[in-house]
Amino acid sequence: MSASAIALNRFGLGARPDEAAPTDPQRWLLSQLDSYDALPAPWKLMPRTPALVEVWLEQQRAVRRAPEGQRAGIREAYLRKGRDEYVAAVGARASSALHNPAPFVERLVHFWSNHFAVSVDKLLIVGLAGGFEADAIRPNVMGRFEDLLLAVVRHPAMLLYLDQAQSIGPGSAAAQRAQERQQRPRGLNENLAREIMELHTLGVRSGYTQQDVTEFARALTGWTLPGDQRADTAATFRFVPALHEPGARTVLGRGYADGGEQQARAIIHDLATSPATARHIATKLARHFVADDPPPALVQRLADTFGRTGGDLPSVYRELIAAREAWQPTAAKFKTPWEWAVSSLRALGRREVPPMQATNLMNQLGQPVWRPGSPAGYDDIAGRWAAPDALLRRVEVAQRIAAQVGDAAIDARALAPRVLPGDALSSATAGAIARAESGGTALALLLVSPEFLRR
Repeated sequence: MSASAIALNRFGLGARPDEAAPTDPQRWLLSQLDSYDALPAPWKLMPRTPALVEVWLEQQRAVRRAPEGQRAGIREAYLRKGRDEYVAAVGARASSALHNPAPFVERLVHFWSNHFAVSVDKLLIVGLAGGFEADAIRPNVMGRFEDLLLAVVRHPAMLLYLDQAQSIGPGSAAAQRAQERQQRPRGLNENLAREIMELHTLGVRSGYTQQDVTEFARALTGWTLPGDQRADTAATFRFVPALHEPGARTVLGRGYADGGEQQARAIIHDLATSPATARHIATKLARHFVADDPPPALVQRLADTFGRTGGDLPSVYRELIAAREAWQPTAAKFKTPWEWAVSSLRALGRREVPPMQATNLMNQLGQPVWRPGSPAGYDDIAGRWAAPDALLRRVEVAQRIAAQVGDAAIDARALAPRVLPGDALSSATAGAIARAESGGTALALLLVSPEFLRR
């Protein structure tokens, strides 16, 4: 691939036929770091997290007031509204990806949203997933990693998804009151603490123990959603001292004084700035942009930049753009279904897609938006997406897209060199497109060609 093709397809979200290829690819990518709009037009139409939290709180209040026989109906009505919000947010995400003038940073939004994965398989958060990306991820991808991490773990979607809102310190005032009333307290939940360590920061096999997870979980008690009596209607998080487990903590050999909310924040600071975290984040970025088995030297340089700058993400991105390993001409990365769908629609000149169509498309391709099935997010390697059944789905979608476009609407022979500029288009693919029996078949062949499937 040429440098222009790499910038458009490996760093970006795919070329558009109505936009010229960048003449200075690195400068084009760097300029996006300064021109990124955290909330582009499609997202401005969506309800923000405070409004979504208010809907959740109203449902909670209605359930408490209603007779037992009516509560299921209230919950179902809430889930229906949540599903509508989810579909609309998927549409906003897709439309933003199709025409955003900073596709490199938009790709970074998708990367971080998957790194800090939530899943709408947990029905409680189905209406909050869009707000999670809009308000926790998007405003923080150009800042410090610690700020991004803090925004993520305090967002209602993450607090509900990993059951942090249900966690109560065994020795907290709330637990003691429950015991006095002979009620069974909910108890300590370790999910958020474990995933912050294992997935979000340090990574697996980085030296932490089960005891570290438990102590961190105790420090996180009291971190929960806003209550009914919130003075600040924009608040989406609160700390409840009565739920917090009192006492000093020791995590990874370091002591933390009894300090309420600040205790967990101090631990999060140390996790965010740990050398293990720097290496974990560097590895995932290098894997996403360069190769499934990322070059160790590149990982080390990214980790060094992360550590030297205190987790300043734009500095890490600049190091990635400057890396010679990222500009190797071989297309080493196999596109995920999301990447392939977005690049296909961009190649056709699309600038928006109906929300339900976008939702159904990703369901068919096997990568439903915000529904990875686990907190680990979707895999970022070819082995997960290049299986025969997954490829067959792409062929079927490509044929359907081509049929909808029509034989005469788009000339695939003219389109191919525009979306695969430079030497990205092989002579074999160009020949197959030229020999196709119809315009629709030629377009489908382009979209499932080896060059288009990789970046």
